[in-house]
Amino acid sequence: MTNHITHLILKFYQFLINKNVMSYFYKIIKSPVGKLKLIASDRGLSALLWENDNPKRVVFKNLSANENHPILLESEQQLQEYFAKKRQSFKLDLDFHGTEFQKKVWQALITIPFGKTKSYGEIAVQIGKPKASRAVGAANGKNPISIIAPCHRVIGSSGKLTGFAGGLKIKAFLLNLEKAEFFDELKI
Repeated sequence: MTNHITHLILKFYQFLINKNVMSYFYKIIKSPVGKLKLIASDRGLSALLWENDNPKRVVFKNLSANENHPILLESEQQLQEYFAKKRQSFKLDLDFHGTEFQKKVWQALITIPFGKTKSYGEIAVQIGKPKASRAVGAANGKNPISIIAPCHRVIGSSGKLTGFAGGLKIKAFLLNLEKAEFFDELKI
């Protein structure tokens, strides 16, 4: 009898673990800035990672390839339109994973208009934490959904390009693609 109860408890525990484990799917696409790894759950796009991204920057478990996942296909289509200068905003369900502070910063990124930039300090003020520009910079660096949550539109208070997971050349490329008004003379 004890073995049977132990077996049932273990089965129930396994059920609870599996119930709370999210599955993620990925697809690698080609783009003008190199290969991009798109990662989605069934709830939305969870990451857009760079070809040479630090593997510890954004980590997902239960990841499997799926070339035909509808969220990945829609993300790929909208990114192609963006790179072809036919799209200025994205209409995708996003499934951010991070702290509440990080999620607040990443949501603020989405409000930066196409072709415009904001400083870390301006984002800090926008989220109600005016003295948190360094923390905003750290959250920006952990943004898992680059381009779509446009962390490339965030610059230093001096107008200088600062850190970017894809590299400063790609950040400059994206800003030039969007024709950000101050990028006639590149400040790196």
